[in-house]
Amino acid sequence: MPAFTSPQPESLGYGRPFVDQDDVDAVVAVLRGERLTQGPAVEAFEQGLERATGAGHAVAVANGTLALELAYRALDVERGSVVLTTPNTFLATASAAIHCGAEVDFVDIERRTGNLDLDRLAERLESGLPADVVAPVHFAGLPCDMQRLLAMKRAFGFRIVEDAAHALGGGYRADGRLWRVGEHPEVDATILSFHPVKHVTTAEGGAVLTHRPEIAARLRRLRDHGLDRELRFGRDGTWPLGFAPMVELGWNARLSDVHAALGASQLHKLPDFLAARREIAMRYMAELRDLEFLDPGGADREHAWHLFVVRTEERERDALALALRERGIQAQVHYWPVPGHPWFQARYGERSLPEAERHGRRALSLPIHPSLSERNQGRVIEALHHGRRPRIASCPIAS
Repeated sequence: MPAFTSPQPESLGYGRPFVDQDDVDAVVAVLRGERLTQGPAVEAFEQGLERATGAGHAVAVANGTLALELAYRALDVERGSVVLTTPNTFLATASAAIHCGAEVDFVDIERRTGNLDLDRLAERLESGLPADVVAPVHFAGLPCDMQRLLAMKRAFGFRIVEDAAHALGGGYRADGRLWRVGEHPEVDATILSFHPVKHVTTAEGGAVLTHRPEIAARLRRLRDHGLDRELRFGRDGTWPLGFAPMVELGWNARLSDVHAALGASQLHKLPDFLAARREIAMRYMAELRDLEFLDPGGADREHAWHLFVVRTEERERDALALALRERGIQAQVHYWPVPGHPWFQARYGERSLPEAERHGRRALSLPIHPSLSERNQGRVIEALHHGRRPRIASCPIAS
């Protein structure tokens, strides 16, 4: 595995992109070419995503939020639809569905993983309350229990939009084999994000993966103003030559060739990026054993390690975050529960989601990214030991 030796900033954020000369050369080649957008680099990037994930189709778009919105829309999420998701996620998992006109409801999380609690989901489904789409989030990079979620889909008939913004390169066991995230044919759509802190970056970008060709075709229309470019040559004489008719209301959600070239170059390094993240996670777990960690996965679930989350006692979390900041380490909170944001409180009122609330008061995400040097990993570990006061108790993983 190559050494990731980017210069280290004095301040360590939880994530940081690794960009090398190959990435720069790939972008420059597009800049010097004839097509900066709607050219061949986007298709090449999509093909790379299909190879990396095993998905039947990959549709690249301008960012991860638009990937969610287009995935919902392509699956006919609209006014009157009900989307169930986790409160332990970035706002977009919910807000993208609301932009489509849907109502969103939240199911609490498992304490052990931070993922959607499938026992709670089963209770809700069995009570007869509606669910058109379930949007599981593979929090921090650990896939949900997809074997069980797929069984629920077969029983109750909802669609799955898999929010895998944290989980490119992760995997899970279902139906007797190990699947890469985005590979299982019964998952209706899987979204990815290529924000700079993610596993690979396009600077800004996202994608929707699907095995359903009709969904992929609709996604390509929706990202391009709803235009049907298959009709633009007027083959049947209906439309003027070169005219592309708008057949539904869409967006300008295209990813440029410049961004796609960066992403395609980054994809070649994905195995090394994943290996580097896993090595850092293993060191943290070995040297911070008195902290509570989330489930690291195992034979049935392969963690992609987008985040490394520790939990402290509630009364100590913010003080510890400030102590780390004083040493140049920017630990983040992933996440304060989505229903606790003012806009959602105004729309839906107070929700009782005790595990998500408890997590939101205790969680800290430590720096983890491929260019984090061993020296700076040591800085993080030493700062945690220094910043934690004696009264912070040991917190074994709760089941």
